[in-house]
Amino acid sequence: MAQIKIYGIKEHLQPIRERLSDTIHACVMEALQFPADKRAHRFFALDKADFFYPEGRTDAYTIIEIGLISGRSIEAKKKLIRLLFDNIRDQIGIAHQDIEICIQESPAENWGFRGMHGDEIRLNYKIDV
Repeated sequence: MAQIKIYGIKEHLQPIRERLSDTIHACVMEALQFPADKRAHRFFALDKADFFYPEGRTDAYTIIEIGLISGRSIEAKKKLIRLLFDNIRDQIGIAHQDIEICIQESPAENWGFRGMHGDEIRLNYKIDV
């Protein structure tokens, strides 16, 4: 299971959100071996006045937070981050310096979906990649 939140300035984020979602999901499928039908993305399009970001960034500055059930290898998570940086730059046009990524993991018992506890659900994809 993964929940992905994408934050950015409204005027920049809204026109690219579908392509950005497609790009992010392709990276997740490749790095973490997710099925194509397991996409849960939330976009937070903020007014420029409500989004403070570090000096040296542009209005394209985008934060991606990825919540995962624990269990992925360090290599898989690093592959995901590298794919996100490079594919978002190449396909969407956001420079590496304007992308910030954070993976947050928690144990399966801390998740609940489809009316069940995360540690009791049989998933149709592997966690230990």
